[in-house]
Amino acid sequence: MPEVTAATFVLAVTDLERSRAFYCEKLGFVEDLRVEGWSFLRRGACRLRLGDCPDARPMSEHQDHSWFAYLHVTDAKGLFDELKGRGVQIWHPLRDTPWKMREFAIVTPDGHRIVFGESLEKSV
Repeated sequence: MPEVTAATFVLAVTDLERSRAFYCEKLGFVEDLRVEGWSFLRRGACRLRLGDCPDARPMSEHQDHSWFAYLHVTDAKGLFDELKGRGVQIWHPLRDTPWKMREFAIVTPDGHRIVFGESLEKSV
């Protein structure tokens, strides 16, 4: 069966420059390409394409549908401390869950929410 080898999230943002700066300066993404109306970003295996949509309703107005990613990480506490130190808005604080993940969630300037999680199960 064919496999999915990578994932890129495409997000509509109301202020492309503000969002690009947030993802790069606060979340540690790197911009690979910028073309008219778009910014292509990456951090590790996560890829984003931010599309400039100044007239779109921001995701902050769609709370129930604003979750767009669950990103698996190797050091949730380290990343939590990094992002909190950069002033990123924390939606859910770092905690260990009953499903054996250490996770936290953030909110972007447009109201998109991202969960970061680290497996608490030991690899064999």
